Amino acid sequence: MDREHLLKRMRFRAWHRGTREADYMIGGFFDAHGAGWDEAEAAWFEALLDEEDVDIMAWAIGTQAVPARYEGPQMQAMQRLDYIVVVK
Repeated sequence: MDREHLLKRMRFRAWHRGTREADYMIGGFFDAHGAGWDEAEAAWFEALLDEEDVDIMAWAIGTQAVPARYEGPQMQAMQRLDYIVVVK
């Protein structure tokens, strides 16, 4: 699959999670960082997309320990939450 198709697929999956909160957190993270990911980082995010929203959100806000397979710079970037745009 070419990179453009992969990014489109990941963006769709990131923004269609089932709850608005998860869409903003996961979709916002993808929009802020996805274009710059290398192959390994994209694979990390694709694997993350297979996880339950409540788990991803708990890891990001620190209410659950992050599994070893998701620890690292990308999860640290997700945990900063500085990519979420608040619309008033």
